[in-house]
Amino acid sequence: MLENLHLPADGQPMYRRLADAIAERIASGALNGGDKLPPQREIARVLGINVTTVTRAFSALQQRGLVEARPGRGTSVLLREAREEAGFRSAPSDETGLIDLSVNRPATSAYLDGLAPLLPRLPKDRRYPALQDYHPPEGPLWARTAIAEWLAPYTGSKDGGRVVLTDGAQHGLSCLLTAVAQRGDVIVADAITYQGIGALCRSLGLDLRGIAGDRNGMRPDAFDAACATLRPRAVFLVPSLHNPTTVTLSEERRRAIAAIARRHNVLIIEDDVYRPLVGEAIPSFAVIEPELTVYVSCLSKCVAPGLRLGFIVGPRAVMGNVAAALRVSCWSVSPLTALVTTILLEEGVADQLIARQKEELRQRQTLLREKLAGFDVQTHETSTHAWLHLPEPWRGAAFARAGRQRGVGVLPADAFAVGREVLAHAVRINVGAARSQADLRAALEILVDLMKFGHLEVTGVV
Repeated sequence: MLENLHLPADGQPMYRRLADAIAERIASGALNGGDKLPPQREIARVLGINVTTVTRAFSALQQRGLVEARPGRGTSVLLREAREEAGFRSAPSDETGLIDLSVNRPATSAYLDGLAPLLPRLPKDRRYPALQDYHPPEGPLWARTAIAEWLAPYTGSKDGGRVVLTDGAQHGLSCLLTAVAQRGDVIVADAITYQGIGALCRSLGLDLRGIAGDRNGMRPDAFDAACATLRPRAVFLVPSLHNPTTVTLSEERRRAIAAIARRHNVLIIEDDVYRPLVGEAIPSFAVIEPELTVYVSCLSKCVAPGLRLGFIVGPRAVMGNVAAALRVSCWSVSPLTALVTTILLEEGVADQLIARQKEELRQRQTLLREKLAGFDVQTHETSTHAWLHLPEPWRGAAFARAGRQRGVGVLPADAFAVGREVLAHAVRINVGAARSQADLRAALEILVDLMKFGHLEVTGVV
C-alpha cells in the first residue's frame, strides 16, 4: 500500500494530503474493501512524518466513510455497501480548512435567537409539569393538536388524532416502514433520491427499486409499469424541493401518480420536509389521496436540525401501527422537545424563523446563480440545496474527490442513486451548509475553477 504513495503538493495540510492519497487508491480499486491499512507508525516512518499527522488522516478517512478502525484489529477499508452506509452522514465535517457543502442544514442561527427568550418561560407554561412523566407513544395530545393545526394547509386535516410524533423525519420513516412493510417487500422511489430511504430499506431488508424520471420528476408511465411488474408495497416521494434535484412536482403530475397508486393499491409515503420553504400552493398527496398517503415532515430543514421532532400524518389504522413501532424503538419522544415546538408554533415564532431562513436562502441562491452562470444548475430561490450537472469529462465521484482536495465538500449523484447504475453526472451543493455567505462564495469559486480547468489536471493535459 505504501509503494509509490504520492502525496499531492497542493498546499493542503499534510494530514489531508495523506487522506486524499489513500482515498484515491480506494476509488481506483488499488485498495479494496476489507484491505487492512499499515500501522500508523509504519506509515509515519516510511513517509517521514509525525504519527499524529497519520492519526488525523485516518480520522478524516473515517469521517468520509471510507475506513473503519477496531481496537486490536487496526484500520481497514470498508466494503462498498458499508461505505454507502457510512457516507450517509447527519452532520457536517469538522475537518480544518474544509467548507463542507454536503449536509443540508438551515442557513442562519435564527432558531437560537427564538429559543433563548422561550426557555426561561417554560416553567410558567401549564404543560410544564407533564415534562417529567411518560407519554403515549404517539406523543402528548396537546403537541399533536398544535402540529396538526400548523400542518393543516399541507395535509388538509387538523385532526391531532392522526398525528404521531417522532425523533425527526428519518426516525419517522423508520417507524413507518417497520409498520407497513415486511422483509422482502418492494419499495419504489425516484432513481435518484434521498439517501436516507436507501439506508433504511437496507437495514430493514426491503427491496428498494428506482423509477425513471425527467426534469419534472418521476415519470407516471415508468411508475405505472413498475407497479404492474414489481407490485410494490409503497412509493417514496419527495415532492417539494426534491432531494437532491430540487424538483417540485406539478399538481398535474401529482394527480397522475396518485391515480396510478390508487389503481394498484400502492401506499404513498410523502416526505415533505422542504414544503415550508416553498411558496407554491400545490396540493400535497395527503390532500389529493388522503386514505392512501402517509405524510412525513419535520422542522429540521426549515428551522433547525437540533430540534429533533418529526411528524407523521396518515389514516388512523396506519397510525396505530406506527405508534406501536415507535413504542418499541424509543417508547415516546421527549416531551421537552414537544413543548418547545408547540410553543414556537402556537406563538407564530416558527413561521418567523422560517421567513428568516427563506430570506437568507434567497440571497445565497442569488449568489449561486451568479457564480454558476453558464453551467447547468437545477435549483429554486428558497431551496437549501442545488443540483449541478457537470460538464464533460467530469463524473460526480471524481469531481467530489477533486473538490474535497481543494477544500470543498459536495455529494455526487452516486450517493443518491438507487442501485448500481448512476443516471446523472452531477453533484448536490448545499448552500445552507456554508457558515457564511463569504464561505459559500469562496467554495463556489473553487468549484467553478474545477469545472473550467480542473479536468485538465485529471486527464494529464497540464
